[in-house]
Amino acid sequence: MITKQDICKKIQEVFPEAGACGIDYDVEFDSKNQAWIVDLHHGSHHLKTFIEIDEANSCLEGKSCLPLGLQIGQLKRNFDLASPTEQ
Repeated sequence: MITKQDICKKIQEVFPEAGACGIDYDVEFDSKNQAWIVDLHHGSHHLKTFIEIDEANSCLEGKSCLPLGLQIGQLKRNFDLASPTEQ
């Protein structure tokens, strides 16, 4: 079974610009949707994405991390575009 720590570690490997797990983003499993939620935050602003179980498994098995990297990268870019003066 995949753990929150597994997902955090993989995000840091695939997209280190996302920051630190527990500080710049949080990861939780959503049992209702059967997916991992990555909540990227910047101050009081939050952007969330769902990572499907199959996508997470594939990435952690070393097969393909493209969906994970793209989703986290897009969240980060959205924050950067929304607040360019805070960089």
